[in-house]
Amino acid sequence: MTALTIEQSLENVYASLQNGNEDIDIHIQHLKTAMLATGQARVAVDPARLMQNNRQGRKMMQSYFKKRGVIVTFSGNE
Repeated sequence: MTALTIEQSLENVYASLQNGNEDIDIHIQHLKTAMLATGQARVAVDPARLMQNNRQGRKMMQSYFKKRGVIVTFSGNE
């Protein structure tokens, strides 16, 4: 299996979010693996691509990803 890049993994996460969180945990794990391979500590997510782009939705996403070892920031808030 070829290792995915951070960008590819993040696209898969966006697709999963659009499909009712289908396989989200698998895509988060791939994203985490890609981040570890590059030494990146956090990933910037485009809030416009979220299903629920409000404060509550963003905080819920940050919490869910943090529990799985991925620190999420939102583009424009860095």
